Amino acid sequence: MYQIITEDGRAKRAVFETVHGTVQTPVFMNVGTAAAIKGAVATTDLQQIGTQIELSNTYHLHVRPGDQVVRQLGGLHRFMVWDKPILTDSGGFQVFSLSGLRRIKEEGVYFQSHVDGRKIFMGPEESMQIQSNLASTIAMAFDECPSSVAERSYIENSVARTTRWLVRCKEEMARLNSLPDTINPRQMLFGINQGGVCEDIRIAHAQEISGLDLDGYAVGGLAVGESHEEMYQVLDAVVPHLPRNKPTYLMGVGTPANILEAVDRGVDFFDCVYPSRNGRHGHVYTAFGKLNLFNARYELDPRPIEEGCGCPACRNYSRAYIRHLLKAKEMLGMRLCVLHNLYFYNHLMEEIREAIEQRRYGEYKKQKLAGLLSGEQN
Repeated sequence: MYQIITEDGRAKRAVFETVHGTVQTPVFMNVGTAAAIKGAVATTDLQQIGTQIELSNTYHLHVRPGDQVVRQLGGLHRFMVWDKPILTDSGGFQVFSLSGLRRIKEEGVYFQSHVDGRKIFMGPEESMQIQSNLASTIAMAFDECPSSVAERSYIENSVARTTRWLVRCKEEMARLNSLPDTINPRQMLFGINQGGVCEDIRIAHAQEISGLDLDGYAVGGLAVGESHEEMYQVLDAVVPHLPRNKPTYLMGVGTPANILEAVDRGVDFFDCVYPSRNGRHGHVYTAFGKLNLFNARYELDPRPIEEGCGCPACRNYSRAYIRHLLKAKEMLGMRLCVLHNLYFYNHLMEEIREAIEQRRYGEYKKQKLAGLLSGEQN
C-alpha cells in the first residue's frame, strides 16, 4: 500500500508498505546487481548506512548462480541475508544492451550469455518465473528499452510490444503468486513506461498502462544518452499521466542533481550505480561536489572526506589514509569510498523527505544544487 503523507508542489513524501517492511519515500535503492554491492560492502554494512531497499538484477542472477539455486536456498533475502525490501530489475535492459547477441521476437528475446555464450530465451513469463524464484519484494515487468535516438516508427512498435508483454507479465505474476510453493506469494509488480524522448508516445503509453492497476510504475529508457534537459522534459510530460496513488520509479537515475530535479517532478524511487562505481575509482560525493581522492592535494590532508559526515569512513579515517589505500590498490580504500557514497545518497534522501514534510522543498533544492554545482572543493 502506498500513502502520500505530504506534498510540496509535485514533490511527494509517502510511505510504501511491503511484505518485507515499510519504505519511506522518496528513496534511493542501493544497487547490488549480483546480490552484492560492488566494493566489498556487506548487507550488514547496508543496515548501518541507512539503506531501505536493495536492488538486484534478474538477468545476472539467472546466469549465475542461477535462480533455481537461489530458490533452493530460500530466496534472495535468505541467500544474501537481507530482511528489508528487494527490487529485482527484469533483465530487459541488460538483454537489450546485448545488441550483437540477441534477436527480438513477439514471444520474447533470444540471446547469448555474456559469461559463457550459451543460448538463453527470456520473455515476460520467463522473467516473472525467475523473479518469483528469487522471491524479491518488487518484480519489474519485462520490457524493451529502445534507444532514445531510434526511429519513431521503431519506438511506436517497441512500446506496443512492451504493453503486450506487460499484460502477460501481470497474468503470469498472478498465477505464480497463487501457487502453494511460491516463496513470496505477495510479490509486487511494477510496470515500465517507455517511448524514448517522444512525449506524445510516452503520455499515451502511461495512460494505457495506468489502467492495469499495477503496484507501481516506472519511467524507463532515460539516462541512456539524452541530455538532462530532455530527461526533465519527459518527466514533466509523463509523470502527471501515471497514477498519483502509486509509487513512481525513475530507473537508472542518477546524479544527486538528477534526483533533486526528479523529486520535484513527482518521482519516488531511484537507483543508480554511480555511488558505488565512482567510489571504486576514488571519486567521492560531498555537499560541494565530487572529490577525486587520487589527487595529490590530499596526500597530507588529515580531514575526513566530508566534515560532519556520519559514515564509517568519515567517522574514522582521513583523506590522506584513504588516498594511500587507493594508490596502494588496497581493497579497503574502495570499500570506504563506496560506503561513504552510499551513505551520502541515503542521507540526501533523508534530507529530501524532511524538506518535503516541512514544505520547503523548493528552497532546499535551490540551496542543495547551488552547493553541488559550486565546485567548492577543499
